[in-house]
This record gives sequence, C-alpha cells and structure tokens, in this order.
Amino acid sequence: MQVQPYLNFDGRCEEAVEFYRRTLGAEVTMLMRFKDSPEPCDSGMVPPSSENKVMHTSFRIGETTILASDCGCQGRPSFQGISLSLTVPDETKAERLFAALGDGGQVQMPLTKTFFSPRFGMVADRFGVSWMIYVAK
Repeated sequence: MQVQPYLNFDGRCEEAVEFYRRTLGAEVTMLMRFKDSPEPCDSGMVPPSSENKVMHTSFRIGETTILASDCGCQGRPSFQGISLSLTVPDETKAERLFAALGDGGQVQMPLTKTFFSPRFGMVADRFGVSWMIYVAK
C-alpha cells in the first residue's frame, strides 16, 4: 500500500508545479487538462472557462510522488491541518530551500537549531502549502 499527498490548488496548479520545479527540482510525470478529458467534466467541478486548467497531474520531488489538480478553479487554495516535510542532507540546503519556499509565503517557525535537528523550520509557500524543513542528525 502507498499513501500519496493529493493537493488541490483551486485554479493555480500549473503555477504551483512550475514553482516547485524551479525551487525543489520537481519533475512532472503526467499532466492532463480538463479539455483533454475523454469524458465531459461535471460543471460543479470546474467552470466552463477553465478548460485549460489542470484536471490531474503527478510530479516527483526527490523520491516522493505528489498528485495535484485545479478542482473548483476559484484561485483560493486552502491547505489546513497538513504539512509536507522535506528532509534534507545539510544545513546549507535547508537554508536555501526554506528561503525559496518562503519567497512570497509566510514563515511559520524560523529555521533554527532544535533538540532533534541542527536546522528545522516551518514555512507556508505562496500557495498556502505548509512545509517543514528538517535536517536529519
């Protein structure tokens, strides 16, 4: 069995995936737009003017596959009660990724030394996705 995060960017999926490609080296493995669906989409799922939005995508960050879409297409993604955790090999990479993810976002906990890690911090990126950056001891 496998558990994979599925993120709904509510109309900003392509922008988010491109941001993760630039900042985290994400690799898109599949992307389908609503207009490419073999069956008509439910009008409650996507407004008629959103045919170019992402119906489903799959991308990899490191060894993890993340799934995402644009359901709703209102441009107001909401990610509450969940964080994605990035384990990085060293403090330099932690600082670089923390700054990159925080560009246009909001620091939730500054990157700092803790009893469990030489560097740990939490940041919500510009899409509202919460990230925990962690350097393993």
